[in-house]
Amino acid sequence: MKVLLSVLMIALSLTSAIAQTVKSKMTITAGVDPSHATFYVAKLGGFFDKYGLDVQLKTGSSGSAMVPYLIKNQTQAALGAEQAGIQSFNLDPNVVVATQAQQLLRYYGVVGKNINDLDGLKGKKVGVTLGTGGDVFWRALVAKLNLNPKDYTIVPIDAPEMVAALERGNLDAIVVWEPWLSRILKAVPNTKLLRDNEGIINARNYVYVNREWAAQNPDAAVAFMRALSDATDLIRNNPDEAAKLTATFLQMDQAFTKDLLGKVNFELGLDQASIDHLVEMEQQLKEAGKLAKPIDWKRFIYADILRKVAPDKVHFKLPQ
Repeated sequence: MKVLLSVLMIALSLTSAIAQTVKSKMTITAGVDPSHATFYVAKLGGFFDKYGLDVQLKTGSSGSAMVPYLIKNQTQAALGAEQAGIQSFNLDPNVVVATQAQQLLRYYGVVGKNINDLDGLKGKKVGVTLGTGGDVFWRALVAKLNLNPKDYTIVPIDAPEMVAALERGNLDAIVVWEPWLSRILKAVPNTKLLRDNEGIINARNYVYVNREWAAQNPDAAVAFMRALSDATDLIRNNPDEAAKLTATFLQMDQAFTKDLLGKVNFELGLDQASIDHLVEMEQQLKEAGKLAKPIDWKRFIYADILRKVAPDKVHFKLPQ
């Protein structure tokens, strides 16, 4: 009997040890630009592993293009711009905001070919990736400078296709974000930066999660947020290492990557400014006739995960 009990105890210990080493699986999405470094650093820096997560990171031409994969829990978390989150939430109320991740400074721009200034843009074809931060910036630019949107022909196009479109003359100008912005200015002759987003809009990226998944996997959701918090701390405190990891993931030059990271303020949090910004984006979509229905803010803002990890980063009042 003593031998049998000993064997059972050993078996239970082994089962417990194995259970503790089994990692929670997640699929997350992001775009391919350094502003999404929070996800890259968390992956390559080992922070997901540190908190017991087996994370598959998928990327697309923009973070906004990948946010809709949260619908019906095709993926569990995504990093992207404002419009993408709002529109995806209106398709599936389980697509919710978990935290703001970044503020982007001088990161978006209007680039013209054979055009000297914004006045020269009138009557021209302007390429914009609809539903992205570039789209948000363009609409904010038009509103801020009191431009007439009818003066421009907007051509929907993804960022990777803009170089060829400008070279062929299919477009006269493009609205884009880094690193495409710098790449296009370098690659296409006779191009010029006509305006960046400084003084126009303080663009932001948010981390979205599938709420149903988070509710069913609370430990994994908290572990995910802790990993993002650690990654954010590394980016802020060790820019050289952050640039190295980000450059490795994106296969970019490290010095160039570090320069672009310097244009982004990395900080997790849900404060009044981050909520007010989303309200402004909802209004922008409404004025453009692209808002299917008003946002249910009590449902859309899901601060529960962040509050467990960094309660001091959560302080806001939702709109009525």
